[in-house]
Amino acid sequence: MEFPLRHLTWLLFLMTVTVAAQPASPETIRLRVIRQIEEMSRDFDGVMGVAIRDLKTGEEILINADTLFPTGSSIKIPVLIELHRQVAAGSIRLTETVRIPEGSQVGGSGILLHFSPGSSQLSLGDLSVLMIALSDNSATNLLIDRLGMAGINQTLTDLGLSRIRLRRRMIDLAAMARGDENVATPREAARLLGMLAAGKVVSPEVSAAVLKTLRIPKSSPIPRSIPPSITIANKPGAVEGVACDWALVEVPGRPFTIAVMTSFNGESAGADDSIAKIARLAYDYFSRLARSTEYGARVPLSLIR
Repeated sequence: MEFPLRHLTWLLFLMTVTVAAQPASPETIRLRVIRQIEEMSRDFDGVMGVAIRDLKTGEEILINADTLFPTGSSIKIPVLIELHRQVAAGSIRLTETVRIPEGSQVGGSGILLHFSPGSSQLSLGDLSVLMIALSDNSATNLLIDRLGMAGINQTLTDLGLSRIRLRRRMIDLAAMARGDENVATPREAARLLGMLAAGKVVSPEVSAAVLKTLRIPKSSPIPRSIPPSITIANKPGAVEGVACDWALVEVPGRPFTIAVMTSFNGESAGADDSIAKIARLAYDYFSRLARSTEYGARVPLSLIR
């Protein structure tokens, strides 16, 4: 029997519509996200590194992830970890008070610069909140002096994080002139946040205490691009020509860590915008995976470059 041409045309049309209506697979979405992040990295006015880690599968999206970047204030996360490690060890107490000595206050972010030196004193716990929530540089230096820089770096080594290093106090111009910069790689930064999420930084109790402080809301690129209903534990950092943000994004059913680090930036606002856009791409991707009933272990998520 002859099949009318108009019927064939209509059949082809229906097939096209059916194919077009099929939802994109997780693999297709993953590749699209990777391509968009790679394009943003290439077009960025400076150098950019990205590490995104799926905490359900352990797989990663990595772009320039082993490049060493200046950290800015993101290095304050290891300081916070060492504080709680020493508290857990019984060598110090969060309620221990520290007097703000003459000449200890430094510029940049924070409010301790405006306190009365010699007469003002705060607990170590309060200093840690100021360090994370307001990125207070004076509070950070007081904590580094009390905890010891060597101890902070040793704890990082014990965690297997040899490329995150605290090399100077905040706003130490002489150290900066010598090239002693605080550094990390995006891969290790994302891994550190993942270890905190798993309760594997020193102990579950220490990890929980660190995350409690990191979850304090703050103005930074990653949270501004993600719905406020999503809990985020993070610490951004910025110095001249540098911008970064390290975060644990607690998407229900699909938490992930993300570290975006940049340097040699032409414009700081542009860097923050790029970090925010990448964070939103990652959030949309993992939110979609969390909602999908089709996703399974058969879908690879790794991109290692």
